[in-house]
Formats: sequence, structure tokens, C-alpha cells
Amino acid sequence: MTTKTVAMLLAGGQGTRLGELTKDLAKPAVPFGGKYRIIDFTMSNLANSGISTVGLLVQYSPLILNKHIGIGKPWGLDRQYGGVSILSPYSSREGSAWFSGTADAIVKNLHFVEQYDPDELIILSGDHIYQMDYTKMLEFHRNNNADATISAIEVPFEDANRFGILNTNEDFSIYEFDEKPEHPKNNLASMGVYIFNWRQIRPYLLEDEKDEESDHDFGKDIIPKLLDDEKRLYAYRFDGYWKDVGTIKSYWEANMDLLKEDLQTLLMSQEWPTYPNEENRPPEYIGESAEINNSLISPGSFIEGTIDNSILFVGVETKEGAKIRDSIIFPDVVVGSNVTLERVIVMAEVEIPDGTSIIASDDEPIVISPNNLNDYISEGGSQNE
Repeated sequence: MTTKTVAMLLAGGQGTRLGELTKDLAKPAVPFGGKYRIIDFTMSNLANSGISTVGLLVQYSPLILNKHIGIGKPWGLDRQYGGVSILSPYSSREGSAWFSGTADAIVKNLHFVEQYDPDELIILSGDHIYQMDYTKMLEFHRNNNADATISAIEVPFEDANRFGILNTNEDFSIYEFDEKPEHPKNNLASMGVYIFNWRQIRPYLLEDEKDEESDHDFGKDIIPKLLDDEKRLYAYRFDGYWKDVGTIKSYWEANMDLLKEDLQTLLMSQEWPTYPNEENRPPEYIGESAEINNSLISPGSFIEGTIDNSILFVGVETKEGAKIRDSIIFPDVVVGSNVTLERVIVMAEVEIPDGTSIIASDDEPIVISPNNLNDYISEGGSQNE
């Protein structure tokens, strides 16, 4: 399986809806859960599934992401044959090679896939939070003699028009794929996890690349063509936790989900560990005046004050009288004395002055960055709801 299955991990997303969080950072590299980055979940799924040949396709602002992945050691992908290879756009004699769609990204890296001559090609996204055993999906794909298998999850009906919706028969064979339909027929949504028989999908990719009217996208172009040609497509039902952290609110919600008792296995499962590429920091220090309730405190932190239902990354310092609730504090932030923070996301290395009060509404968490900190501080050091 490790030599006949190649995974292509799409990690070039710009993530514009995440605003300041992705201003200079690829979406999969955004910090998450105290000591992780978003991409760590998909990378750990690959490691735990025993898939050891991975092409990581990067594009937007990849510096930090490339550094984080390195040679793939935290996920056991530092090996001579297979392992993880970072695949970036490049120029050729034919011109620019910026990826213009998910399918186009694969076509421009056919040489990487072809050197392994795989039976199956797995297409994954680097910006979702979930734990999934891809070997079970591969078994389902093979048992159904499928040409393509799409992992799917039920989403709330009110959100179904944001996803590709799979309309299936009783045996989960797919007869119709609706990309973000205005009036969805059901709520079974594509997770953006695809398994293709390589020899079946290759000619479709090459043909699509020649189509000037195509968006060169799996959901919009490739999958509908497979259905038109009556290929065997199946939906693989996934019943676990899955979150597309595409907005500030969904990103905040996914972090807060980690503090729920029934979802703590996302970080703490011994059977399915999530591997970080973590820094070597000293143990956290919890002061005498500190009160911590249902929170994650990472190494290297110095904590005074009250921390309630919050996630603090490495190297955070909170001073006496600070009150932090329902918030996410990135690495090396300093929270001054008598500061109040509620429903905020504070980006790395920001220093919140003494006496500041920043309380977000219930509608949308507030992101505090070095660029906008002064907007939330009045002359007296306290502002904002």
C-alpha cells in the first residue's frame, strides 16, 4: 500500500476569509490547538494510515509552511524512497506554471506521480481538522471496484449550498454531483478527499488541461466528466468530526471544540496521535495567583490571572489580574496586568497593554494583530466591544 498509493496534499490555499491570520501565511500553516498547525491533522492522518509517499503542493506564501514540514520527520516521512516532497509552481519553456485549479495542480506534477506508477492516487486538502484512517477508505474503494471514491459527511441543511453535494443510490454509488447547489437535494457533502484509480484518471486530467473553458477543478470539471462517462463513483460515509476552518468564526469554533470533553481525542488519542513539529520550550509556569479552567496551556508559558475556556500557545505570558475567556492566544504574546480578553484571537508576539479590555460580540470573534492593535486601545488603555 505504501508503494502503490500516492497522496497529493493540496496546501497552497490563500484563505482570504481568514483575514489577518493568512495575510502573510498559507492557510494550512495557520497555528491551531496550542502547539499545532492546521496541516498537522492531515499529515498525521497520512502517518497513522501508513501512507508514506506524499507530494505536498504549495503556492501562496509558503515560507513558514515549507519550514514547518521540512523533511517530514515528525510524521515519519523522512525517507529515501517516497517520503514527503514539496512541490511548488515552477516556470518551464512553455511559460508560467502557477496552479489554476486543483486538477491543474496535479497535472503540473504528473512527473512526480508517474515515477511511482501507483494503483491509486489520493487527493487531500491541507486545511481541514479531522482524524481519518485512509486505509479504510482505500479498502472500501477496492471492494467496490470503484474508479473514484469521494469521502462525504452530513452537514446541516442550511450549510449544504456551500459544498459539493453527492446524490447517491442505496449502495452509495454516486449518480449526481452538485457543486454548491442553490437548492441541494440532500446534505451529504464532499469532504474534498478523493481516491482515484490512477490509470483511469490520468487521461481525464490531460484532456481537461487542454480545455480552455475548464476551471481545472475536481469538483467542477473532473468528477462531472467521470459521471457523464458512467464511471464507477462511490461515496465513502465518514461519521467522525470534520471541520472546514474557512472563516474566522469556524476557526475559532474548531479551536473551542478541542476543549469539549467528547472531542479531546483530536489531540490526546494514543491510538491515533496528532503529531506536531514542536519547538523545544521549558515547562509552563503557573503562578500562585493563577486560576485555570478548562483550558490548554502550552510549554514556555508564564501564567498569572484567570484563564477560562481558552487555548494558549507556547511562550505566552499573562500578568497578574489578567482575565482571558473563550480566546485563542498565539505564541509569545504578552498580556498585561488587569487586561480583559473575551472571544478574541491574538496573533503571535502582540503585547496587550495593561488595563486593556477587548470583548467581542457573539457574532464574530475579533482578531488582534500587530497591524490593528491600536484600533482596540483607547488613550486610557481600555476599549472595545
